[in-house]
Amino acid sequence: MTDTLSAPERRRPWSHRTRLGIDLALAIPLFLLETAWLALDWIYGLGLEVWAAQGDEARIDAASLAHIGRVRILLIAVLILAVLAGIFRARWTVIAHLLVALLAGGVLAAARHEWDNNHSPSPACIRYSANC
Repeated sequence: MTDTLSAPERRRPWSHRTRLGIDLALAIPLFLLETAWLALDWIYGLGLEVWAAQGDEARIDAASLAHIGRVRILLIAVLILAVLAGIFRARWTVIAHLLVALLAGGVLAAARHEWDNNHSPSPACIRYSANC
């Protein structure tokens, strides 16, 4: 009998679940890194810029809009990484990224709510004129 070499198995990312060690080795550091980025950006990216503006509304508005943009980019990146982790069937990495996405969504909603409250017309202003 002749022994034939079997064709090497092609490993597709979705064919087997990612090993738990590799999954946790990716999930934990990425979760900590992304969460720390959100906290440090809130404190140093927005907080110090608002403090340095010393009441200059144009600089405060620019800092707030830049912060909202950075959080939105992080949210998109985290969701893309969650989809990629889902393709590789790394469930703990997906869970970690979805938790960070929820956190980033909350930060984005809070920043947007603060922006809307600071830029809404006063409730006493009813008519549409130059005074309002």
